[in-house]
Amino acid sequence: MTRLAYCQYLLVSQINYTLTHFADHCESFSHDAINRYLRRERITPRVVWDNVQADIVPTPSGYLLFDDTVLDKDYSHKIELVRRQWSGNEKAVVKGIGAVTCVYVNPESDQFWLIDFRLYDPDGDGKTKLDHAREMLANVVHHKRLPFHAVLMDTWYAAKDVLLFIESLGKVYYCPLKNNRLVDDSAGERPYQHVDSLEWDCAERDRGKTVKIKGFPKDHKVRLFRVEVSTHRTDWVVTNDLSQDSTEATRLACGFRWKIEQLHREGKQLTGLERCQCRKARIQRNHIGCAFLVWIRLKHLATQTGQTVYQLKQGLLDDYLVQQLRKPSLEMVLA
Repeated sequence: MTRLAYCQYLLVSQINYTLTHFADHCESFSHDAINRYLRRERITPRVVWDNVQADIVPTPSGYLLFDDTVLDKDYSHKIELVRRQWSGNEKAVVKGIGAVTCVYVNPESDQFWLIDFRLYDPDGDGKTKLDHAREMLANVVHHKRLPFHAVLMDTWYAAKDVLLFIESLGKVYYCPLKNNRLVDDSAGERPYQHVDSLEWDCAERDRGKTVKIKGFPKDHKVRLFRVEVSTHRTDWVVTNDLSQDSTEATRLACGFRWKIEQLHREGKQLTGLERCQCRKARIQRNHIGCAFLVWIRLKHLATQTGQTVYQLKQGLLDDYLVQQLRKPSLEMVLA
């Protein structure tokens, strides 16, 4: 049993990603052999980096994205790593395994790559999701040495410590604030107020305004923009790039943040990312790591062939249908 064999299974399987299903369709490996392999293997984030590094097209105008997703384990009662946590998709607290991911985006080619990930296990390592984000960011700057222009995150990561850490690295960030975040746009003349209650004139709507976020160091200012994402949603985006004076440019930059949502959606739908039912944490970690490796391979093939990852996966079923129509395993007969 090898890493390649397990990844190949995740790549071609369509719905069922269990070890039993794998063993039932493979003459070479029994269920016990697969289970033993996954118990002793160690698929680390470094393995993901080693497999994606050659595909990356770096650019000084690149973006670094951070976000987390919850791998649904609502049916679970004894799976290790599972804990109750907030799911942005479900808009509720659910049982699952939290994964914090880091994506590199080349805006010139509209390509993106998964370059790092961490699993949320505060009982095991004592780290929060914010700790994981800081750790991965420092890893990119000091070890991976990928050039990038700005860091993009959602409201969860707009904590003071994270934003100041990005600034300490000499980097720019664009990050939406929660509606109730307290800011001051009056240079101290008025009390702090909720960001969604600020008044905006026409010039400020187009060019943004300079504000201070409560709790930040004295005289620490950021630029705030009122970005209308849709008719029913407005984001309050801050950046430490004080030279930024365009709401439209800010909106375009923040638009790249949805690449990481695309990664999470494709991973769950095409690689069995959240489908492993094994109880042991080591098996769950290895399964998730292999699922990310499979997504990387799908993206590589999609770039090569000019197809989407969904077309590639669906193509396996198309091949099966062509084969069965040519030489059916079950032949239809009529009276």
